[in-house]
Amino acid sequence: MTSKLKIAGWVALGALAGGLTTMQFGATARSSMVPLPMEDMAQLARAFGLIKSDYVEPVDEKKLIGDAISGMAAGLDPHSVYLDKVGFKEFRESTSGKFVGVGIEIGMEDGLVKVVSPIEGSPAFRAGIKTGDLITKIDDTSVKGLTMDQAVKRMRGDPNTKVVLGIYRKSESRNFPVTIIREEIHVQSVRTKIVEPGYGWVRISQFQERTVEDFVTKVDKLFKDEPKMKGLVLDLRNDPGGYLEGAIAVSAAFLPKDVLVVSTNGQLADSKKEFRARPGDYGGAYGGDPLAKLPAAIKTVPLVVLVNEGSASASEIVSGALQDHKRAVLMGGQTFGKGSVQTVRPLTADTALKITTARYYTPSGRSIQAKGIVPDVMVDESAEGNVYSALRVREADLEKHITSGQGAEVKDAAREKAREEAIKKIEEANAKKGEAPKLAEFGSPEDFPLQQALNKLQNKPVLASKTMTERKPEDNKN
Repeated sequence: MTSKLKIAGWVALGALAGGLTTMQFGATARSSMVPLPMEDMAQLARAFGLIKSDYVEPVDEKKLIGDAISGMAAGLDPHSVYLDKVGFKEFRESTSGKFVGVGIEIGMEDGLVKVVSPIEGSPAFRAGIKTGDLITKIDDTSVKGLTMDQAVKRMRGDPNTKVVLGIYRKSESRNFPVTIIREEIHVQSVRTKIVEPGYGWVRISQFQERTVEDFVTKVDKLFKDEPKMKGLVLDLRNDPGGYLEGAIAVSAAFLPKDVLVVSTNGQLADSKKEFRARPGDYGGAYGGDPLAKLPAAIKTVPLVVLVNEGSASASEIVSGALQDHKRAVLMGGQTFGKGSVQTVRPLTADTALKITTARYYTPSGRSIQAKGIVPDVMVDESAEGNVYSALRVREADLEKHITSGQGAEVKDAAREKAREEAIKKIEEANAKKGEAPKLAEFGSPEDFPLQQALNKLQNKPVLASKTMTERKPEDNKN
């Protein structure tokens, strides 16, 4: 392993006005020095020449080369990709947890950009933008008709530049403009709070460069605020992944020293690795033991981990390790199933190739790729059932996804049936109320899975899934 190993999280279930994605770096690999097949290269050169000479319009040579590399990567699997100058820059920003923008987490509603949450201390936060506000215009451009990515790019820009957002606040039934000066935003990937006396909630939204540092600081404060901690909920729902070191460190925080957390296996010798709960495997750029300041009680406090179909990659490493070592009870829905390692190999100073280099395995040897982690207790997203989860795309749904490497894939008939039922429920809700049912904010008193997690910690009855109770953890060990 050369530098930080990135487990690229594929699932993005929201966006930051300044973007959020993932990455990892590695030195030039041995395989890049292999002899080139001259006959095939001659064919490629001929195709290049024909396009240059015969195409209806002149074509830029650099674009042709970039498109050729992009095509090679795209033909491999959904996570291998060529990063051009713009893509490489955005990719770096996404994993650092820093970007230049206005500082809001956004979603879409009725074709408009909806503010999910302003980031505390950001320009948007200071300007008074609130959760639930709708953005109707970005400078002189109407938001209606823009994709979320297009809206994000218009809100991003250089530091100290101005952007004017048109805001519609439903609670006040009024439109008004807000002028914001862009600045570098630091995203907090860890949130904590005491949800009930004696019970804490730790939410990790993505494994970024600063996640371990933030985790230690906030969990330490959580235990100081509640010295008599009786139980903890680790919330990894919709966590798309991130740095492998971060996943190992968070796992190690709860596990005995030196136990196996995850292993990887691929073509290269340095992709065949075991990672254990020890500083040498997760310390990296953090130096020393970044977990040293955590309270000793974190090793023994009763723990429930919440996951769902949006939990992918690094978050699956954590949930799989804690499940295999029987350190936590996993609750929620079957995870995304992204069990592959992506390494970013620089091609030039400002371009790179993000390529799948290995699969990863839980301590018991399970491949998560295209399977995911099945919780110990299946729990619906709401008291009414899993309204949306059955409709979410998972790794096994992606074209050209790599297999688990542990047996043939079987079409999930139960999931197909659940999808049909979910579509029917949403259509019925639309017909009756004019809108589909909405899920509660994570961590709120109305958060149904969180309440079931607390019930489990308090030895109270848990309302297990109405539709997924027949699925068991051994279902993904084939």
